[in-house]
Amino acid sequence: VQLQASGGGLVEAGGSLRLSCAASGRIYSSHIVAWFRQAPGKEREFVAATRWSRDSTYYSDSAKGRFTISRDAAKFTVLLQMNSLKPEDTAIYFCATGSTDFGVRRADDFSSWGQGTLVTVSS
Repeated sequence: VQLQASGGGLVEAGGSLRLSCAASGRIYSSHIVAWFRQAPGKEREFVAATRWSRDSTYYSDSAKGRFTISRDAAKFTVLLQMNSLKPEDTAIYFCATGSTDFGVRRADDFSSWGQGTLVTVSS
């Protein structure tokens, strides 16, 4: 499977962005698809995830209440709507997918990754 992330950019604190992850190739509907992010000098961290085939979702504590992950199963696209952005949300955002268990948040458990899209939130 190939993943293509897009939608990053520069936004002021309190603003919104919507990221998109388009998948192609062999996609398994039962697999988890997730967003991670990596800020300079920090480890990659989990943001949000869902299944290709269902609406069930889970979030990191920092994303809960501000970010919403959704999917368009027909287009094999997953969106991340980010509201009330903060400077600490500045990072490269990656989408990833894999045959892992629902609720998993470790990057190593996801086998396929997109190239990342940069989100910069100014104060």
